[in-house]
Amino acid sequence: MAATALATASASPAGAEQARAARSPAEHPPTRPDPHTREARLSIPALGLDDLRVVRYEGTTDDRPGTRIQDRGHAASPYGPDGGVGPGEIGNHLVTAHRLSAGGPLRDLPSLDVGDRVLVTSGGTVHEYRITETRTTSFRSGRSLAEQRAEVPGHPGREATRAMITVSTCATPEDDAAGNFWRDGNGNPEHRIDKIGVLVSSRPA
Repeated sequence: MAATALATASASPAGAEQARAARSPAEHPPTRPDPHTREARLSIPALGLDDLRVVRYEGTTDDRPGTRIQDRGHAASPYGPDGGVGPGEIGNHLVTAHRLSAGGPLRDLPSLDVGDRVLVTSGGTVHEYRITETRTTSFRSGRSLAEQRAEVPGHPGREATRAMITVSTCATPEDDAAGNFWRDGNGNPEHRIDKIGVLVSSRPA
């Protein structure tokens, strides 16, 4: 009799509504965006750079997928085993973009000074970093690449205890001026200019 009553109730609109309400929420868990794939926006006030789209992807700095993202005029931010962490997270948040091509969004990056602000907006939060140093990375040195991609920039194997950022672009003019015309398979020159920063605050956007 109970089974018949339930079937009769479910057949009506009201009964169907009651049946849906009786289901466990676990049957339909809410969908949330993966923070590792959530896009972000990059602003560097000292350079007049505002709201540059940052595309997250699984990979490593300046690999083929990352270079293709940069070729569209965006910044690329790799995650995964060979990438970095997300904005505001403990570790090294890696962001790369072109200096000369695709509109050259980071054309003025070499002039960024210690203390200058870098703002990354993601998921309704603005993460503010302050530049602390400049590093140079060589694509022809495994050690140099490991230093760029390390949890603590410049120190492979060291465990991170704070949130940091590496904003990177090519050193093409400097390499060409020195007579170094080497390029990798993606057209990248040997050297990269990396600006390193530490997180100083996170606030609602």
